[in-house]
Amino acid sequence: MSGRLAVVGLGPGDARFLTADAQDTLRQAEAVYGYGPYLDRVPARPGQSRHASDNREELARAGAALDHAASGARVAMVSGGDPGVFAMAAAICEAIDAGPPAWRGVDLAIIPGVTAMLAVAARAGAPLGHDFCAISLSDNLKPWALIERRLAAAADAGFVIALYNPVSKARPTQLVAAFGTLGRHLPATTPVIFGRAVGREGERLAFTDLAHAGAEPADMATLIIVGSEATRIVTRPGLSPLVYTPRAAVEAGR
Repeated sequence: MSGRLAVVGLGPGDARFLTADAQDTLRQAEAVYGYGPYLDRVPARPGQSRHASDNREELARAGAALDHAASGARVAMVSGGDPGVFAMAAAICEAIDAGPPAWRGVDLAIIPGVTAMLAVAARAGAPLGHDFCAISLSDNLKPWALIERRLAAAADAGFVIALYNPVSKARPTQLVAAFGTLGRHLPATTPVIFGRAVGREGERLAFTDLAHAGAEPADMATLIIVGSEATRIVTRPGLSPLVYTPRAAVEAGR
């Protein structure tokens, strides 16, 4: 008899961002799988096995968890933020699509979490108040030329853009290239927000504009929000600025 596999979103980091559904699911799991640093966020429980793996072993991790669940166990797969946003839910679905028939019989549940763009946006104000999109700058699974086309199209269409996976040791220059692409389609004064480790120890929020964005430090723990032409900054004496995008849009030419 097949068991259950729950893909659990851990949110941005601190336990207060973990949903009640996620907490209950993790408590009931007989085994927990995940990328090592994410697994470290989950308290160890007596009798519960833990299976850590490297960040680039998503499909192997998915297969191991599905095999375990197919044997009849209650299994949890943890993922940072929301599991459906550049994370493990898609890897699990991909594995089921290409895998053995037994995996299709597993009871699968996706437990949502607070993803990084929502955590950063909440700290900054309401930059996602109108239409927005999310783009990963990692070219591990797609060509860089496609990323550039998507950046240009999103900027031209007036979307606020959340940039995931902006920089890694293997990709040290692509963020600057991305800002260059956006700079050909957006004003230099477009607001840009850098949010690093929001919801965790070492949280840092920085506000700048597109003309100066390349000077801000970033890493894989950083989520960047690039505003649209409509995005505004409200300065407040003695307080952090508020960045928001008005809910109403004005058609081009008006």
